[in-house]
Amino acid sequence: MAMFSYSVFHTLSPITESLYLSSGAAASSATNLRIKGITFVVNATLSPTKIPTGLNIRSMQVPVDDVPHALLSPYFERVADKIREEKLRGGRTVVHCVAGVSRSASLCIAYLMKHESLTLREAYEYVKGRRAVIRPNWGFWKQLISYEFRLFGRNTVHMVPSPVGWIPDVYEKQVKNMVW
Repeated sequence: MAMFSYSVFHTLSPITESLYLSSGAAASSATNLRIKGITFVVNATLSPTKIPTGLNIRSMQVPVDDVPHALLSPYFERVADKIREEKLRGGRTVVHCVAGVSRSASLCIAYLMKHESLTLREAYEYVKGRRAVIRPNWGFWKQLISYEFRLFGRNTVHMVPSPVGWIPDVYEKQVKNMVW
């Protein structure tokens, strides 16, 4: 298993020029938001958005818990379209959840599929290359797989059986390297 610096949880990870992915702590830092020029915050947690005072930033709440049975897919289109609208306006969006690992990463992946025409596998690898700690839960993966099929009529990621249960095939190497 890879080791990560805890500093990644305190930074806004750039996904594109106009899209960032982060933890809730990083997204509530006035310094981070000001330095990156953030104009829109997508909060994918059950807690209210905490925008520092004095900043003219719009926000959107995606009240979904980080559990496999939670329905995140109803928000894929709306969040992806809001991110694109903000980009076209010349603004920048940060999408966050508690740690910037599962919910927010899934929403960024959905955006890349819809508006950048990346396959699910390409979008996952792209986001993983910019924020190495991402790891959407298996329920969000199933929803992303369905979304990819809806968008493109085919799938590039599949759920496969493993010693720890059903996982997306992009996690197979990691599971095989685990010590049992």
